Amino acid sequence: MRDKKSKNLIKGICNFISGYIAVIVLAVAAAALFIPSTFNWISTAWIAPMLGIVMFGMGLTLNPDDFKIVFTRPKDIIIGSLAQFTVMPTTAWLLTKLFGLSDELAIGVILVGCCPGGTASNVMTYLAKGDLALSVGMTTVSTVVAPLLTPLLTLLFAGERVTVHAGGMFLSIAEVVILPIIIGFIVQRRFPVFTKKAAAYLQAFSTIVIALIVGSIVSANSSKLLIGGTVIIAVVMLHNICGLSLGYAIGRLLHLQHDKCSAISIEVGMQNSGLASSLATVHFAAYPMATVPGAIFSVWHNISGALVARLYAHIHDKKEKTR
Repeated sequence: MRDKKSKNLIKGICNFISGYIAVIVLAVAAAALFIPSTFNWISTAWIAPMLGIVMFGMGLTLNPDDFKIVFTRPKDIIIGSLAQFTVMPTTAWLLTKLFGLSDELAIGVILVGCCPGGTASNVMTYLAKGDLALSVGMTTVSTVVAPLLTPLLTLLFAGERVTVHAGGMFLSIAEVVILPIIIGFIVQRRFPVFTKKAAAYLQAFSTIVIALIVGSIVSANSSKLLIGGTVIIAVVMLHNICGLSLGYAIGRLLHLQHDKCSAISIEVGMQNSGLASSLATVHFAAYPMATVPGAIFSVWHNISGALVARLYAHIHDKKEKTR
């Protein structure tokens, strides 16, 4: 009986963490900003391994059906993936020019734009009552092609400002993203009972790890953010809002149904910003503030994602009533 109560308590805590992703990440960011000592014990060198743990968790949740959509609905995947890797990098580059950002902030914003979709997008698409299969398929495809496209796009949009080692970035993404996902997928196939038990806790665990990554980055740069962080916060928010808006608009222009439009919107607007911060830490160490846009994006896109999910769910319900 006690074991059952303990399990229910742990599941309840995990459900609470999963349900309040935005609040938790925002609270961590605020604590790290105003009281840096709360999180400056987390070395920025830990960011890559921590992200690898999150990606391992993603691998545990994948199954062969997630890949079938690539072959059964190639049109939807192509539309979504093209939007992912054109809207966000281009918008990032335009915003850095429009706001006249310094090189270290510009590279951070561009890195966010060139990264694949984030795993939180699948949760938000579910809450939005969107096309969840399309969302998962887009996340999977964008993640798989990221080792090639992210370095090339970063070189294209940021190469005029800083030296970009595309080959090194390719290896980093393969090590931090692709390898952990493959290991997670293998574990899931070999140990399905363990994976099924672990699945209930993965979302909460990933939330905690991402929050710690945000805390590490914000605490390391708190003084600079307090002095001149307003502009970069505005840029990050605009970047995300543009992604959400343009993603939905592209779907509507191509006459896709609302559920597909909402999935593309959320997938395009929500990036793997943890990867952006990890790449900035490893490959742009000479520009410490390059890690900051990814951390801010991690906070903001969970807030905006939750808000837009409510809006899309409301539209979905209205459409269902009129049928």
